[in-house]
This record gives sequence, structure tokens and C-alpha cells, in this order.
Amino acid sequence: MGLGDFERVSLKDARKKANAAHGLVVDGIDPIEHRNAKKVAQAVEKAKFITFKEATERYIEAHQAGWKSSTHAGQWTASLETYAYPIIGHLPVGAIDTALVLKVLEQKIDGERFWNAKTETASRVRGRIETVLSWSKARGYREGENPAQWRGHLDQLLPAKSQVKPVRHHPALPYRDLPDFMAKLRQRKGARARALEFTILTIARTGDTIGAKWSEIDHGEKLWTVPAGRVKGKKGARKRDHVVPLPARALEILEDLPVDTEYLFPSGKIGSGLSNMAMAKLLKDMGYPAALATVHGFRSTFKDWVSEQTSYPNELSEMAMAHTVSDKVEAAYRRGDMREKRRRLMDDWAAFCEGRTAGGDNILPIRKNIHG
Repeated sequence: MGLGDFERVSLKDARKKANAAHGLVVDGIDPIEHRNAKKVAQAVEKAKFITFKEATERYIEAHQAGWKSSTHAGQWTASLETYAYPIIGHLPVGAIDTALVLKVLEQKIDGERFWNAKTETASRVRGRIETVLSWSKARGYREGENPAQWRGHLDQLLPAKSQVKPVRHHPALPYRDLPDFMAKLRQRKGARARALEFTILTIARTGDTIGAKWSEIDHGEKLWTVPAGRVKGKKGARKRDHVVPLPARALEILEDLPVDTEYLFPSGKIGSGLSNMAMAKLLKDMGYPAALATVHGFRSTFKDWVSEQTSYPNELSEMAMAHTVSDKVEAAYRRGDMREKRRRLMDDWAAFCEGRTAGGDNILPIRKNIHG
């Protein structure tokens, strides 16, 4: 039995290998066959290596033909890309354990645990992780119990959905109702209506819109730059200007506004913008009291649309909403084509608001009846 190249294996190491081989012979084991078996086992383990993302893609490919809705695969992918892939997507399915599953379900979303902040979505993500890991075990890619199993396992570590105290959010219009609402809104006249439409199209906060000035608009680049001083953020956080790519309809709104004022949407008082209650009052006049919809709630409408109906990455939608992201992420999305991706996102949102079919591969078709 050869012990290796004499120029690379020292005499000391050769003696160790010889003693180990002799020990196998004493135990009745052929050392050459034992060595070959180890090589085969290593090759098998290497062949079984598959990441969670790869396993998910294979699962979807194998099962989507039997799903009733063509949007189901897109919803699977969008939810896991947003919440699971950043944490476990690159890991082999055989290495995913309870701690990693909990890391997904307990990650911070807007300052709260995912399981508490978006319990229904988190529950779907958990179920999808469980399904992928079960498929992986059946295919021989992992062994042992499923760490994403709820009954008898995670139900001992997380509160049930029914027990989670609901997080109070601003009432938001369901995104499927938005095109009809926007059609009604466009029939309304006056500064309040145009301000609300502009706010929805740009995903702006009320304060950003009523404080918007003509000096912040770059018609050539089709951009609106909200100064850092007016950008909302966590206390102590470093704020930056928020640059908003303007879709065509937003530019049309600007073209019809008077330009002899400082503010885009001036109030009756000289030198001031609309009241912060002006758009809320318009919603009420349209038959949408605060219990049904709020101006701020349209940001949630946008977020739900992005998450459920598109494949745009979470970081892109977070930047569109002027939410705080890491300096590394923001730097990446400020470069050339990244800003163009943000522009495409805003154009697709505007198209959806108008009831038109958005372009690109990032949009999933909406059907009235969604199953699965």
C-alpha cells in the first residue's frame, strides 16, 4: 500500500500512516478498501451538496405545473428572496437547523421581530422553508427532523399567530383596489387632489409633499430631491437627501401646476404649503374615512404590491420609501444602473396605479382569483 510521494510525505508522517494501516489490518479491515470507501463517501457528500436557494428553485420547477395560479411561484420566490435568502439562501440545506430558521423568523423588520411585525407573511415563509426542507430530505440532500416544523417544535419557541399582539399600522387601501381609487382621484379637481396623487405616485410622506418646492425639481433628469433636513429617520441616524425618480404621470401633474409660487402645492397663505390635514380631509370627502385609509397608508399599499406582485429586491423598495438602509446597500443603489432600476420600479408602480400592465420581468400578473 502506497503512503504517498516520498518527496511530500515526511518519514514521521509515513510512520503514522503505516501504523494506522497496520491497526486496520489487526482489526480485520483491508486498509486499501477502507481508503477507497472514504473517497467514495466524500464524493457522495459532495454530490449531495445543494444550497437552500437551489433547492427552492428545484422544488418550484418540479411542482409549479400543478399549482392553480401562475402567480404562486412568483409569490414563493419574492417572499423567500426578501426574508430567507439573505440569511440561509447560500447555505447547504443539510446545515440548516432550528437556530437558522429562528434567525429568519426573528430578524428585525422596521425595528420589530419579523414574526411579530408581519406575522401572516412570516408564517407563510416558515411554511415554505419547511416544505423545501422536507423535499430536500426526500431527495436525500439532508437528514434528521425538519427544523421549520411548527407543531411540536417551533410552537414551543414562538407565540401562535392568534396570540401575537397586532402591530398598529396606518389603515391602508388594499393594492388591488388602488387602480379604481386612482381613477376616482384623477376626476377630482384642485391642489389637494393633485397633491395626494403625486404623493401616492412618489411614495412620499405627507410632510415631504406639502413641503416640496420647485427648487427641488430637476426637470431635465426627471428627479425630485427631498432635502436631508426634511427626510424622516431614526434619532441619531445620518440623513441624506432622498432622490425620487419621477414617473410620467407625476411629471404631468407638475406641468399643470402654477410655477409662480415657492411650493408645488401652496396653501391659501403666502409662503406656505398645504396643511398636513388637507389630503386626509380629501380622503374623507371621497368616502374613505381614517378607519379605512390614510395618506400614510398608501406607503403600505405600495410595499404590499412590491412584495406580493413583483420580484424587485427588498432593498430597492426600502430606498424608494426613504427607509434607512446600510451605507453599503445605499452606495450600491446610488450607482448608475441601480438608479435606473429604481426608476423602472417607480414607472411600474405608476402603471399599476393607472390600471395599465407594467413592463419588465419584475412584475407578476394579478388575477381576480388567486389560489394555492
